[in-house]
Amino acid sequence: FAALLASAGVAVGMALSGNLSNFAGGLIILLFKPYKVGDYIEAQGVGGTVKEVQMFHTVLGTVDNKVIYIPNGSLSSGVVTNFSNQTTRRVEYGSDYEKVKQVIESVLAKDSRILSEPAAPFIALTALADSSVNVVVRVWVNSSDYWGVYFDINKNIYATFNEVGIGFPF
Repeated sequence: FAALLASAGVAVGMALSGNLSNFAGGLIILLFKPYKVGDYIEAQGVGGTVKEVQMFHTVLGTVDNKVIYIPNGSLSSGVVTNFSNQTTRRVEYGSDYEKVKQVIESVLAKDSRILSEPAAPFIALTALADSSVNVVVRVWVNSSDYWGVYFDINKNIYATFNEVGIGFPF
């Protein structure tokens, strides 16, 4: 009976180890406050605005309206980048960006599946990498049009860039 009770205790302890880790992580986050509700953070390969810090999870809202639950155990023991903590940030830009933006805007304007609500198309320069200038394009579409728009816009931007002489690295 004692051996059965001991092995049941070990099994329950192992089953709860992840939850206990998340609970302890939640306490650490609430105590040391590396981020707060409203901060934009990146952790565990995802980024978003902190919507809620719960006891076991932190809830993030992404820019494309997804909700992500990250276990507090991994947040308290991993790398978290808080973009809202400082009062200033540096912005970098490339010289041909305006031409690229104009071309992308013209491609987007030709596709009637792209919606203007809840937000107009968003185009931004995201990084000046070692051998590329990275641009992000975000548009709203009906869910049924998602993959068609995704692939068609990529193809049309590629073709239009080649037509107007905007090169790609490599």
